[in-house]
Amino acid sequence: MTQDVRAYRNCRFCQSGQGEIVLDLGSQPACDHFPLVTDPGPDPTYPLRMWLCTRCGLAQLAEDPTVPDEPRGREPEALVNQAAEAVSRVAVAGLLPAVGSVAEYGSPHGGSWLHLLTNRGLRVAATDEPADVVIDCFGLMHGADQQAALAQRAARLRPGGLLLLQFHSLATIVRTGQWNALRHGHYAYYSTPVLTAMLESVGLTARTAWRFPLYGGTVLLAATRDGEPNDALRALLTEELTAGVLEPEVIGGLQIAAETAASGLARWVAQQRAEGQRVLGYSAASRSIALLCRAGLTPDLLPAIADAAPAKRGRRMPGSGIPVITTDELIAARPDAVLLFVPDLLPEVRASLPQIESEGGHWVIAEGSAGLA
Repeated sequence: MTQDVRAYRNCRFCQSGQGEIVLDLGSQPACDHFPLVTDPGPDPTYPLRMWLCTRCGLAQLAEDPTVPDEPRGREPEALVNQAAEAVSRVAVAGLLPAVGSVAEYGSPHGGSWLHLLTNRGLRVAATDEPADVVIDCFGLMHGADQQAALAQRAARLRPGGLLLLQFHSLATIVRTGQWNALRHGHYAYYSTPVLTAMLESVGLTARTAWRFPLYGGTVLLAATRDGEPNDALRALLTEELTAGVLEPEVIGGLQIAAETAASGLARWVAQQRAEGQRVLGYSAASRSIALLCRAGLTPDLLPAIADAAPAKRGRRMPGSGIPVITTDELIAARPDAVLLFVPDLLPEVRASLPQIESEGGHWVIAEGSAGLA
């Protein structure tokens, strides 16, 4: 499964040519392109592979020839709640200034922390103005040139400033088998030890870390130009290194997780169809595209996937051709089961769509073995 790719790429951060392919999902549709339902296809496909640099340890896309083009989705309630909790924790730790400016490098998929900071007395910095607080919530991973992207954020800090970096932990991705976290447009996948070293290379010191259950496990790092790591960060660094976040053979376990998840979902959907059960999906998320394609699901097996985002109405999933419908259409269909492609949404959809269960249906987590929610 692994191979040396020095012949055609270098690390997106340290520029080393030494590394290994640790996850190969084959040729997949662009993860951020949702064609109109009237577009018959076929949809173009591109390699989707994770490469681990064996010099700096950064896991990353081996290549990505796609052009970002994803309709903006609706921000999940779980993400909104986690942002508020994160800002509260930073404030309690005494790291937020009482006055000053804040700049944000956010995710292109939506979501912002700016209102949470302005409510605490900070003002939004003008474009390219140095800021006392710089926030990056799932934004850094969208930079094809990781060295340049991180250096830009570090340069934006005023003397004594604070950089807050939130990321989906590679340790979590490996531990929970979240192989479909790999997608086009997401160029880097960080472990805490690697991101701490990356920060050091641009003159910043990671001071502390907070963990959140979002996406199975996300980390918020706080970094400044002085100081040293506290006990909480040191413990997290030791935990992740012990878990093998720098070891290609450990990260390579995602390949087995991908094969198991796709085959398990295919069997489950086929069984439901054989039993006469009507199954639909919920959340036309980019993370579901490779899962649908590898499982071989089509509209014959999964007639539609509902989504609350207006921008995705009238569109379809690339590759599989499954149409995206509204939540009203999902309710009207009275499905026996609804495959949920983003597990974090479960509390939210159960509260907002009680008709699914009141009409006798149930929610099923699509990832992993497709066990009942």
